Amino acid sequence: MRIEGARAVVTGANRGLGKALVEAFLERGAACVYAAGRNRDALKEAFGDQKRVIPVALDVTSDRSAVAASRICRDATVLVNNAGALTHSKLMEADALDNARLEMETNYWGVLHMCRAFAPVLAGNGGGAIVNILSMGALANMPFVGSYCASKAATWSLTQGIRAELADKGTLVMGVIAGPIQTDMAREHEREGRYPGSMIANATLDGIEARRTTLYPDPRSAQVGADFARDHFAVEASFAKFL
Repeated sequence: MRIEGARAVVTGANRGLGKALVEAFLERGAACVYAAGRNRDALKEAFGDQKRVIPVALDVTSDRSAVAASRICRDATVLVNNAGALTHSKLMEADALDNARLEMETNYWGVLHMCRAFAPVLAGNGGGAIVNILSMGALANMPFVGSYCASKAATWSLTQGIRAELADKGTLVMGVIAGPIQTDMAREHEREGRYPGSMIANATLDGIEARRTTLYPDPRSAQVGADFARDHFAVEASFAKFL
């Protein structure tokens, strides 16, 4: 499918990778972008009077909110599930359970809510695409953010399941397994350099147009993906050093 003329929904759109994705869609000729997030005022501030950006209030952890958004964005052809939570927690820390629940509610259940709400919309508009923003931590756990990685691993499995279920609807379902990105959310753990959001966003849009099902959008994730294919235990061991 082509980005030019597309009508995209981007969650977590007011900053970081979400904002970069909105900007990339606009630069490449999308007809409109529904910029979705919890704070509609923050969305308006982020994009000013850009006429092709439509702010949409959305809490991905609420099934009701996801369904309401799907009714607003009823002409959507692309859904990008970018909204995420990162609590910087190890699994065995004292407050790990609460943090793990928050990450699962956002990173897993939030994606499932959005996919279920928007699948009929996309099917009605010709199939379109669902894009789930994942992480190298979906492949192997990095213990310094252990509960986050677990939530992304669950969402990677979810992505595969939804891909199979929507195959007969003509809907592309793509998992973007990203490396470290220059975002406020990840700043605390800048360990090996980070890639600009614009780089990840444009690679993602290239992946949509090429109908990729799995995308490694940067050099670091591409290397990890290749290493994982050869020996996933070696990747797990290398990630385990990051405590």
